[in-house]
Amino acid sequence: MIQFVEGLPKGIYVGQTRLQFENSLPARQSELEGFNLALHVGDDEARVHAHRIALMESLKSFQVSKMTWLQQTHSTICHVINDETTFYPRIGDGLVTQMQGHALMIMTADCLPIVFGNDDEVANVHAGWRGLASGIIENTIKTMKKPPTWAWLGACIGQNSFEVGLEVKEIFCEKYAVEFAFITKEKIENKAYADLYAIAAHILKQFGVVHVLGGKECTFSQNKDYFSYRRQPKTGRMATFVFINKFMVK
Repeated sequence: MIQFVEGLPKGIYVGQTRLQFENSLPARQSELEGFNLALHVGDDEARVHAHRIALMESLKSFQVSKMTWLQQTHSTICHVINDETTFYPRIGDGLVTQMQGHALMIMTADCLPIVFGNDDEVANVHAGWRGLASGIIENTIKTMKKPPTWAWLGACIGQNSFEVGLEVKEIFCEKYAVEFAFITKEKIENKAYADLYAIAAHILKQFGVVHVLGGKECTFSQNKDYFSYRRQPKTGRMATFVFINKFMVK
């Protein structure tokens, strides 16, 4: 069953799949058990395609007619996708559309999915710490026709589980005033714990986005709900999606 995010403008639909889905197929590899949607993790391609078709079928009742995926590279590359039909994934980490019924898809398993937009335009961003620090949010907003007015932060690894080197903290703090988003723990030297949610919200605020939803889950600790790369390096991926449909009422 697809659950949509509440509190967004009418006609905007956002959701994120979880580890379990009613149409999940059995996996040959136990590490990939669940509703994996990624082709690059060593899963059977037929199984992944069947999962993607099942997800598309679930969205058809919302008049979704197209679905665009990315080959994600932790970059700052963003594509505008409207009438185009893409048989192969675009290379990059951000998607923007103004077209109704075109679902933008991002895959994650600890990285932060960020969806934002305005009344007539939506964007979907894959934000690992490298992309976040390099400016994937900023580049995606520059690609949009109008500034975003709202955002939703999908499930990612929580701060208590996200240990990084101090050099990562330095990279962020040299560019943004986000010292508050890092904590250190006693007896753990040269490490900090990063809050991706807080960093993303801070960046979005610089662009006037104060209506930010989500940001409360942890993919690492919620092992019954989400895939997590840090918990288990060989694992599946969830999908975060967004689409516009002004002809339906939630």
